[in-house]
Amino acid sequence: MSKKVKEIIESSIAVKQHILGDEVMLQRICEAVNIVTNAFKNDNKVLFCGNGGSAADAQHLAAEFSGRFYIDRKALPAEALHCNTSYLTAVANDYSYDVIYSRLVEGTGVAGDVLVGLSTSGNSGNIVKAFETARAKQIITIGLTGETGGKMKDLSDYLFNVPSKDTPRIQESHILIGHIICELVEAKLFS
Repeated sequence: MSKKVKEIIESSIAVKQHILGDEVMLQRICEAVNIVTNAFKNDNKVLFCGNGGSAADAQHLAAEFSGRFYIDRKALPAEALHCNTSYLTAVANDYSYDVIYSRLVEGTGVAGDVLVGLSTSGNSGNIVKAFETARAKQIITIGLTGETGGKMKDLSDYLFNVPSKDTPRIQESHILIGHIICELVEAKLFS
């Protein structure tokens, strides 16, 4: 069994090594840091969405901004869109699960906000629709996906398509990229 444990860890490291060697992606992370920093400076908000484990990661990253990362500081306006279960179940029941995020983006998003969508396939219908709505409202989109980018590829202003087809490895890298952005945004705003 310890051989299998080592293989899993090595697989996770290999994906991160690919990211580390991808200068374009590293530069894109820096650009995303600037985009999110400027959004907060301009009194805009950062919204997150995902499904399943990606919803947990979306909530985690939103909390890093609205709570704190390393620095004791004021709360930043960030929210995971799935946290209101009454809204979620009503809209999913009355309309469709595919519009749970797009309706919130339509109702609460404004130009200059940032929408971060996490989907390992890049094809989650509810996130694709949210990105389409964001585009129409001039909301900046940051997509965290797997290797191909899926349908989110063409809808993401900033795409982080993790070089893997393995869901756990992709999600591990999403949280890494998200943590880097959180840390650097916080440092730029509060150092």
